[in-house]
Amino acid sequence: MRKITLTLMVLLTATITAVAQDTSNEPSSKSGFGIRGGASFFNWSGSDISSNEYTNRIGFHAGVFGNSFLGERFSIEPGVYYAVKGTQNDDMVNSRAILNYLDFPVLFRFYATEGVNFFVGPQASLLLNSTFEADALGNTFGWETENINDLDAGLVLGLGYNLPVGLNLQASYDLGLTPVFKDSNADVYNRGFKLSVGISF
Repeated sequence: MRKITLTLMVLLTATITAVAQDTSNEPSSKSGFGIRGGASFFNWSGSDISSNEYTNRIGFHAGVFGNSFLGERFSIEPGVYYAVKGTQNDDMVNSRAILNYLDFPVLFRFYATEGVNFFVGPQASLLLNSTFEADALGNTFGWETENINDLDAGLVLGLGYNLPVGLNLQASYDLGLTPVFKDSNADVYNRGFKLSVGISF
């Protein structure tokens, strides 16, 4: 929690500084919709996870969003994305968990300048399917599991940049707040970073 608080304080400080330095560069306040996708770097986090056991698993995300301005500098952006999450265990059999979700974020953006914006908002995730895999004897073995929670609630925060040609870039962090496993007291959560490229229409 301290890391999250520090991150939010840094973002807030950077926002105030950017606004103070560039008040003439107003955002266009143009609402619309678009598509966005990119790479995801997810892991399981929590007090019951050893950092020596698990590493980030590279996946991807892709989907659509709508952006509606609430004023000159604020907008709300709901979206729906297909997202591949999970974790990687660098053990003898290279085991991994592959969790596929539909993410439903609702982001609140603050535009410090025409291009730079900061965002934060809640996210609900619906589990589509979950499998575990392992490599052994030159083969990949996979098996489905039903022990993963069907719903995941979390928080998204990040930094975005809008280019003049309608493209947008952003980096975000997904903070999962619902335990990964059903009927378990284990302190294990989906958490990770996303790097995205989008286009607005």
